[in-house]
Order: sequence, then structure tokens, then C-alpha cells
Amino acid sequence: MQTLFLSVTLIVGAYLLGSISFAVVVSKFMQLPDPHTYGSGNPGATNVLRTGNKKAAMLTLLGDATKGLLAVMLAKYWLQTSTQIDWALPCVIAAVFIGHLFPIFHGFKGGKGVATACGILFGVNFILGIATLSTWFIVAFFFRYSSLAALAAAAFAPFYAALLFGLQPLCTAILLIGVLLTWRHRQNIINLLNGKETKIGKKNKPK
Repeated sequence: MQTLFLSVTLIVGAYLLGSISFAVVVSKFMQLPDPHTYGSGNPGATNVLRTGNKKAAMLTLLGDATKGLLAVMLAKYWLQTSTQIDWALPCVIAAVFIGHLFPIFHGFKGGKGVATACGILFGVNFILGIATLSTWFIVAFFFRYSSLAALAAAAFAPFYAALLFGLQPLCTAILLIGVLLTWRHRQNIINLLNGKETKIGKKNKPK
């Protein structure tokens, strides 16, 4: 019973942690416009960068990645001797990511989840994180589209996870992240197909 309570607590805590939108928090602290009001309207590091404030974008990136990493690391620590880790850890992974997408603290208007997903993957396994992040960097370097790089990384992450761990519930959680991340990028996919997607480094002034 105690183990079940611990698992549920970690899952709920992961969602609440994920619900902290660092794009909004950092923008308020640095007196920048609300990230929902300019550019793509997405509260994430790429959109914050469109203000021209690289420090704010970096803090947003680090904050969103760290909350994903922290949620997974805490769950692995507290559940390491538990028989429920096989289902509880994947639920924690899903919870922190869903919290980022639909944050209770910000009217359920969250980001697209790229940085948080990255933190989660590094928390699960360092090699998994490196492989997925490398995919992002390679696509971003050659094509200069953050969204395309994110979509490629989301597609390959479940494949990397399956190679490392086999077909486990953990892989299902990572596949879910990939599907949700792709869904959140649906407008970017349309923009890419129409040649209207903004490239990395191009500023889009706040309205």
C-alpha cells in the first residue's frame, strides 16, 4: 500500500512539476512579453529566442529540460527497490510531459515539449539522451528548422529506446511522448510543407 501511495505521489508530483512553464516564468522575471503573444505563440525556448534575448531562451531551455530530468531521476531513486517501477516510471514520464503540454498553472496552455522530452530521455538513460539529441542537432544543422529537428528526434527516440531496452512499458511511454510531440507540431508540419516555417535564428518581433 505504501509503495502504491509513493507511486501515485510521484506521478502527481511529476505532472505538477511539468506544469511549471519556464518560458512564462523567465519572461516575467526578465520583463519580457508573454511568450503566448508573439511568434508561434508557443511558450518554449525557440519562441523566447525570437525576442533576441539569448539568456532568457537559454534559461527557458535549461528549466524545461531540468524538470523532465528531475522527475525521472527522483522516480528512479524512490522506486529503485519497488516492484511497481515497471509501470510507475513510465507513468511518471508521461505525467511530467503531459504537465508541460497542459500545465495546470498556466491555463493548460503549454509548450511543445522538446526540451522537457530531452531531459526525460537523459534521465532514463544517458546513451538514449545523447542519441536523440544528436539526431536533433544533425537535422537542425543541415536544415535550420527547429521543428523539423524535433520531429526527427521524436521519430527516432522510440526506436533508440527499443534497441537499448527491448519492447518494455518504458518504450511505450517514450513512444507516447513522440506521438504527442508530433501532434503539438502539427501547425509546424503544415508550415514546413508550405515553405512558411521560420528558420532557427530568425527574429520575430513581439506584437
